[in-house]
Amino acid sequence: MKVLHEVAFSSPPVMLAAWPGMGNVGLIAMDYLRRNLGAALFGEMDMSPFFIPDSIIVKEGIAQLPEIPSSVFHYSTNPDLIIFESNAQVGGKEGITIIKTILDIARQYNVSRLFTAAALAQPMSYQAVSDVLIACSSAAHLESIKQFGVVPMPDGYIAGLNGLLLGVAASRGLDAACLLATMPSYAANMPYPKASLEVVKVLAKVFSLNLDFGELSASVAEMDQQLAAIEERIKQLFPAEKEQDEEMAQIDEEKVPHYIMEKIEKLFKKAEQDRTAAQELKKELDKWNLFELYEDRFLDLFEDNGGKL
Repeated sequence: MKVLHEVAFSSPPVMLAAWPGMGNVGLIAMDYLRRNLGAALFGEMDMSPFFIPDSIIVKEGIAQLPEIPSSVFHYSTNPDLIIFESNAQVGGKEGITIIKTILDIARQYNVSRLFTAAALAQPMSYQAVSDVLIACSSAAHLESIKQFGVVPMPDGYIAGLNGLLLGVAASRGLDAACLLATMPSYAANMPYPKASLEVVKVLAKVFSLNLDFGELSASVAEMDQQLAAIEERIKQLFPAEKEQDEEMAQIDEEKVPHYIMEKIEKLFKKAEQDRTAAQELKKELDKWNLFELYEDRFLDLFEDNGGKL
């Protein structure tokens, strides 16, 4: 880590860490905390050894390499916190190297415990409350955290560096926990601030913080409107569609929006890997009169590939 200036804490700090993931739940939550606590930048990690671009960016005929991802450390002294945020997931041996570097920093500053955050995708509506579950490095740590209104995560796994950091920290004897907020599985590739808000509320209880949730609540309301509009359009078109589609006719009407949106998400993932699938995606969006709501994301498929399919 490149230290921009030295930091002294009056007590062993707690470290928070986040990377992009489903709904960007963890990253939105940690970024919100950082900004509301006025945390200051004090270090950054050089990501150039770990980042191998697989495409270039073309703007008005000029080609350039994409920017190196950012991975930075901020600190707060009220309460004593170190907040690590990165805008890119890195897998394999490089990801393990990054995690070990972060934990070396934790040891250097005598970090007392560590929290990450992520999403737990569920077959649920956007109207449902986002519950917060937890996975801890030890039974004792789990007992100490349950008082804040979280429940233990059932058997499963946590993908990505948000989860892997928890496991490696445990192997070093550092108390660590991952907060997982539930979100609709069909919205996995869309920002989902409702889950992030619940994570922030839990951390506010843990650190006895008096935070203003107004900005994040406004983001929740905005995203709810978008998802409500999508579901409503699907419901309006469903009666006509089911008369023509035998498969659709067999689906419970209440489950239709979830079914269609998951199908669209799968097509987006397919198009990201194979741009020729964008035509199939466009047809599905037009079929449900959803292209306008997904237009920016659809056009991003072209931009990521230099503007071509």
